[in-house]
Amino acid sequence: MRVTVMRPRPRRFRAALTALAVGGLLAAAGCAGPSSSGSTGSRSPSGGPSASAAPGSGGGKAAPVPNRAAAFRKWGIPLLPPPPAPPAVKPVHTGGPQIPVVSRIPTQQKIVFVTFDDGAEKDPKFVDMMRDLRIPFTMFLTDAIIKNDYGYFRPLQALGNSIEDHTLTHPDLRTRSLAQQRSEICGQQTRLTGEYGTRPGLFRPPYGAYDAATRTAAQSCGGLRAIILWRESMQIKKVAFQDPGKRFHPGDIILAHFRGPSELKGETMTVMVRNMLREIARQGYTVARLEDYV
Repeated sequence: MRVTVMRPRPRRFRAALTALAVGGLLAAAGCAGPSSSGSTGSRSPSGGPSASAAPGSGGGKAAPVPNRAAAFRKWGIPLLPPPPAPPAVKPVHTGGPQIPVVSRIPTQQKIVFVTFDDGAEKDPKFVDMMRDLRIPFTMFLTDAIIKNDYGYFRPLQALGNSIEDHTLTHPDLRTRSLAQQRSEICGQQTRLTGEYGTRPGLFRPPYGAYDAATRTAAQSCGGLRAIILWRESMQIKKVAFQDPGKRFHPGDIILAHFRGPSELKGETMTVMVRNMLREIARQGYTVARLEDYV
């Protein structure tokens, strides 16, 4: 099976890839060894970040956890309930002979999972927003896009959010050989481990495009537990649903991007995220941490 979900490349994204590809980022990189799962941020039993999770990247004193209701009012979002306690046994089975491909988490609870891809936009107000709201999310980052500012993502990681693998240069992996795919996937796993101190355990192929060689390559890196796709994707003002009824389903994974005004028709990333969270609240769902289930 292969998925061929394609996403348009924003202008800033294309410019970043073009400039950095010329700089030689297509060079092969080594593969990582055994991995540890999860993020470096501490978490409460509910699956969200704990009150002591440091919000900054400078190792300074941790800020107090804000009043949740006041924080949601500040950003114009209905209050979401805290996520349920993580399951004692993760419902996605990993560690088998072939790495699983996941677009929805098996659960009956009204939870969804938020993911952000690429890393092009580095809006400090988004960091402020997440520091206030403490919404769990997962970042799938591409080195060619984030290398101009690795530090931007450290405060988000310190809130308890995981940084995961999205290749070195964001190619359509189906156009690459097994060796080239290994270089892209395992090389980014190694790069992110060096920058952020925790080896990625999840991988998302660019454009959602993969083939049998992708699964073989990801499995060979060591430590990658699953390939993560998605069910819904966030546009500027609304969620694009696969369900014709425009409804979430328990366990849906939502795709969003680090994007700003040049890609969002003048809107900011915080406005896009606000619109997404409003829709999640409107349908009676809350957000849980993906790594607690995979």
